[in-house]
Amino acid sequence: MTEETPGFEEKPDVPSGATPDDAAEAAAATPSANPAEEGPAAPAGDATAQIAGLTAQLDQARTALGERTADLQRLQAEYQNYRRRVERDRATVKEIAVANLLTELLPVLDDIGRAREHGELVGGFKSVAESLETVAAKLGLQQFGKEGEPFDPTIHEALMHSYAPDVTETTCVAILQPGYRIGERTIRPARVAVAEPQPGAAPAAPAAQAQATEAPKEEQQKSADEESGGPEEG
Repeated sequence: MTEETPGFEEKPDVPSGATPDDAAEAAAATPSANPAEEGPAAPAGDATAQIAGLTAQLDQARTALGERTADLQRLQAEYQNYRRRVERDRATVKEIAVANLLTELLPVLDDIGRAREHGELVGGFKSVAESLETVAAKLGLQQFGKEGEPFDPTIHEALMHSYAPDVTETTCVAILQPGYRIGERTIRPARVAVAEPQPGAAPAAPAAQAQATEAPKEEQQKSADEESGGPEEG
């Protein structure tokens, strides 16, 4: 039995007649007896690369999430605008339809008004007429135009013109046909007769004002005379 001598390493078998290069290759192919001398199994650069890759994927996911969130918010805003526009259009269409219907009923309402003025609105005709006026009022129809109110060309249509001494501005003195509106929308102006101040009557106002100014002066002079015992004799 052969004993190994401690302190000596085994050398690879090198065939006789081999060159030094062959001996170096055999030594490199022989594993080292000491595990501490072997290199690391997995280099640290691989773990750093994996972390960098995961971080890049996370950033991409966050970017995609932000884009999808912005798209959702924009879509929701567009839907809200669309719903408001539809509701506004629906209200406008309803108002136009009601205005067209009531416009067709205005001649009937005029006949009812003339019958009431002549005392012919009696019996069953009166009941039907009042029911029709009630329904029209519920739909938003409002009548306007009164005698004595200032003339407004945006809501009045002057059919007759005259002069009057008792008016200070252009005034509606007679309502020939009442006007009607729905909310702020005028569907028919009031047809009226207007009167303007009579020419030449305007200068009378300054004269009256002068007389009113002189009256207090005369009263002040009279009071001063009474306090002094009467006017002095010459």
